[in-house]
Amino acid sequence: MTKAEIVNEVASATGIEKVAVQTVVEAFMETVKGSLIKGEPVYLRGFGSFIIKHRAEKAARNITAKTTLTIPAHDIPAFKPAKVFVTAVKGE
Repeated sequence: MTKAEIVNEVASATGIEKVAVQTVVEAFMETVKGSLIKGEPVYLRGFGSFIIKHRAEKAARNITAKTTLTIPAHDIPAFKPAKVFVTAVKGE
């Protein structure tokens, strides 16, 4: 599902104009992104959490050049679904 499809679904479900829904969806995404940039996780009860995961430094191999290179430690954004969400997707 794309952002445009989400906007259409929410607009038809709520009766709110698509332009207003698109503004809200984009503001939500910017807010989540801004919080993660600050290092603050976002918790949405019953849905899941947007968190930052730390990846440690590790060695990798370039098999074509037969060399070893080091991938530095870094942080990446991640989503951890709530248990209710997981069980709903599983169909339990």
